[in-house]
Amino acid sequence: MPDALQTPYASAVDADDSPDARDPSDRSDHRRLGRRLDLFTTDELVGAGLPLWLPDGAVVREQLERYIVELEHAAGYRRVFSPVLGKRELYERSGHLHHFRDDMFPPMDVGGEQLVLRPSLCPHHLLIYAARQHSFRDLPVRLAELGAQFRYERSGVLGGLSRVRAMTLNDGHVVVTPDQVASEVARILGLIRRAYGVLGIDDHRLRLSLCGPDGSYVDAPHLWERAQDELRSVLAAVGADWYEAPDEAAFYGPKIDVQIADARERELTLSTVQVDFHLPDLFDLTYRDADGGLARPVVIHRSLVSTMERLVAHLIERYGGRFPVWLAPVQLVVLPVDAEHHEAAHALAADARVAGVRAEVAEARSSLGARVRHAHERGVPFAGVLGDREVADGAVSVRGRDGERLPPMPVRDAVAHIAASGAVPVR
Repeated sequence: MPDALQTPYASAVDADDSPDARDPSDRSDHRRLGRRLDLFTTDELVGAGLPLWLPDGAVVREQLERYIVELEHAAGYRRVFSPVLGKRELYERSGHLHHFRDDMFPPMDVGGEQLVLRPSLCPHHLLIYAARQHSFRDLPVRLAELGAQFRYERSGVLGGLSRVRAMTLNDGHVVVTPDQVASEVARILGLIRRAYGVLGIDDHRLRLSLCGPDGSYVDAPHLWERAQDELRSVLAAVGADWYEAPDEAAFYGPKIDVQIADARERELTLSTVQVDFHLPDLFDLTYRDADGGLARPVVIHRSLVSTMERLVAHLIERYGGRFPVWLAPVQLVVLPVDAEHHEAAHALAADARVAGVRAEVAEARSSLGARVRHAHERGVPFAGVLGDREVADGAVSVRGRDGERLPPMPVRDAVAHIAASGAVPVR
């Protein structure tokens, strides 16, 4: 008999992307959990490093995106949208083709022009800022986007959702006056801490990523020193513990990276804050100062929670597939005891969905105990049992995945309780 949690979706996984069954970390590896729980898959017809989000995985991602959008909106960010392509000249100006070429897909010839799949969103966001003249009174200008970007990762480093070639980044750029840099960086670190608190991410450390000697960085020593000193001062002012890592900076500036470890003890960057004195010059960004003259702003690049792919990979491992109620793909499974209770079960599930609860019915095609266990193995937070007494009373018996049993309660009360438990956290 097949595993009850085996995905019904076909999966063709690269050898580099398959967890080793002999690895003791395998049971918590997001690649195995993600497939067993129907969150994502891959297929050779699509290609390595290009995961397909299945319906349950799409729910988790959608809930995270809703939370991030609300968090950023409350923090004063304005949302933008930008295309995933740009002309070759855009990336020549930004320096990506010079400093980042090995991590980019090659240009495509389209109608006599060369177009590039963008490796980052920052050139587009800088042009959005430059679309109109700003006053010092406008700054900080905070722009945010959940935008697709593409990296030519080598096949040997690809892994499930954590290292992919097409990703959606929780990106943002804040254009500030020079004297606003420190306060804005501190503010961003506060937003990261707030998001981590909601997401339950508590095992991380801060890395100050500095330039190295190999020539792959912008050659402007005075700007590097200035930016690195700014970040050190902020870290000291907020009382953070950090370590420094040469040769880990972005090519245009140093950054504070928030480092996590995956189930295989590999260190990954989840969040980042970067100070950039360089690209504002290349894109001739300006603002009107208090005297009416043109002044050069500073750009802070930031991602609060990395890409949706890497974030979901970490949360799968963090929770072992048993997501908090607000993230759970299915929040309620309705379990009719016998076939004559099916109609009431489907009516309850429909009422729950109207109330915003993600609900489904597991009809009486196997024993009640087996269906309860299956729901708990899937990480479903609540199971609602309907038998003769419950149907007669317009009630439901609710069981939590951790063994909690609530007394029978009216259907309306049970749905309200589950809806409240599954609300997206307040910002």
